Amino acid sequence: MRNIHQRFVKERFDQNGMLWAYRLHCPDNFNFAYDVVDDIAEEDPDRRAMLWLSKDKEERLFTFGQMKQWSDRTANYLRSVGIGKGDIVLVVLKRHYQFWFTALALHKLGAVMVPATFMLTKHDFEYRINAAEIKAIVCTADGGTAQALDDALPQSPSLSIRVLVGGQRPGWHDFDSEMPLCSDRFERVDTSKDDPMVLFFSSGTSGYPKMVLHDHTYPLSHLITAKYWHRVDPEGLHFTIADTGWGKALWGKLYGQWLMEAGVFVYDFDKFNAADILSIIEKYRITTLCCPPTMFRMFLNEGVEKYDLSSLQGANIAGEALNPDTYDKWYQATGIKLMEGFGQTETACTVLNIKGMTPKPGSMGKPSPQYTVEIVDDEGMRCLPGETGEIVIACDPKPMGLMMCYYRDEEKTAQVMRDGWYHTGDTAWMDEDGYYWYVGRTDDIIKSSGYRIGPFEIESVLITHPAVKDCAVTGVPDPDGVRGQLVKATVVLNQGWDPTDELKKDLQQYVKKETSPYKYPRVVEFTDELPRTINGKIRRADIRGSAN
Repeated sequence: MRNIHQRFVKERFDQNGMLWAYRLHCPDNFNFAYDVVDDIAEEDPDRRAMLWLSKDKEERLFTFGQMKQWSDRTANYLRSVGIGKGDIVLVVLKRHYQFWFTALALHKLGAVMVPATFMLTKHDFEYRINAAEIKAIVCTADGGTAQALDDALPQSPSLSIRVLVGGQRPGWHDFDSEMPLCSDRFERVDTSKDDPMVLFFSSGTSGYPKMVLHDHTYPLSHLITAKYWHRVDPEGLHFTIADTGWGKALWGKLYGQWLMEAGVFVYDFDKFNAADILSIIEKYRITTLCCPPTMFRMFLNEGVEKYDLSSLQGANIAGEALNPDTYDKWYQATGIKLMEGFGQTETACTVLNIKGMTPKPGSMGKPSPQYTVEIVDDEGMRCLPGETGEIVIACDPKPMGLMMCYYRDEEKTAQVMRDGWYHTGDTAWMDEDGYYWYVGRTDDIIKSSGYRIGPFEIESVLITHPAVKDCAVTGVPDPDGVRGQLVKATVVLNQGWDPTDELKKDLQQYVKKETSPYKYPRVVEFTDELPRTINGKIRRADIRGSAN
């Protein structure tokens, strides 16, 4: 290991070895593909970059030397079909290893990558292609994604280039047969750290997704993700469970991990199966793991004691807030403390439990030393410990990892970036020790009888009841006009439980006993499933709308 990441960061530690100060440095022409991946390839070509496993358990090992060669071939190939600097390219490649070739190639070309999930429909693709004026698509032949794109194309005049991976289709270029014929030597394209590099469509819980644009400094912002949150072992394998259509894949399968010269493990499965994943962790001796709390609950239900997880050095949760019950049970079963973190599509990791911290179950941790983070009230005043307010990040000057803007939406950008602060729209409170505790989105806060109630705390209690499989807490208007809003729990039951009035009362009493009585749900509704976004977030706006 050459510690290449130290070229880009200055760090200072206290007497206990804890990270005290942290400052990133980015050269004016920094490009992750050239200055990290290709640099490692030149000096340590046989170093493991990725161990990839197909859905049929076919293994492929890629070194950094091979990643340079294949990304150079891919850059030459994409240029040959008409993709160049500044072009906006939609990439829908599930967990195929060709995603990594393509991502690096687009960075080298100076094109803008738009990751997207294969689960999108014709309508979703139409919106994305037209909103961003997508010029080209690199898409998997697996499933019905290419057909959905073909259906969307007549309504998408900007798109002129279609590349298919893993198959052949009329009107599409054949990546697998054409790309290997290209040269594996690609001359560096002049790019700037301030050039746009990646555009995400955020998975908002209401309305159309926003277009979040990041520049070439974005990869460096994830160094702290890998080194101090994931705590990757440079000689080990890091496994983040995420489809490449989500920003979390770039957090956990590419930038920070390769800055730390660590290997990433990728499993291109079709459907999540807890037993399957646990057996893979055991077989491949995974050293660090990151996935949503829901998956950890599934691991626990499967019975982690049946598997040898002794290779695991650390585990992290992301994507949703962590229920203390899950933290406690995982720790009891494995001896590993789940390290929570908080960030957004618009940012890198903002609040986290870094290496050396003792996590508090249910807390997101403390602000990242990469940012200046505060919790403020409605008037922009800093909140006292225990007071709920909005999480904001200093944005003047813009720190690395914070988005450039909402693409083509100056008004929305100005709404969230004002008076020197980026307003996240997420609320939390800070305890006396400086730990942050998530409450909810600003739109999700329930105002009842003068109290400000966050849904997550109530959900964390309800999910521990044996009858509850899933739940969402929202506010509904008080028909008597006394309390303003009432707390409502929408509950999915486990098998064997009936949706009775007696169970409603039992759930209400359970919440009263486990948390402050004023927070209990005065309205309880049972349902077969909760409305969710395409990446699993609860669509509370839909639940609130159904009550109106």
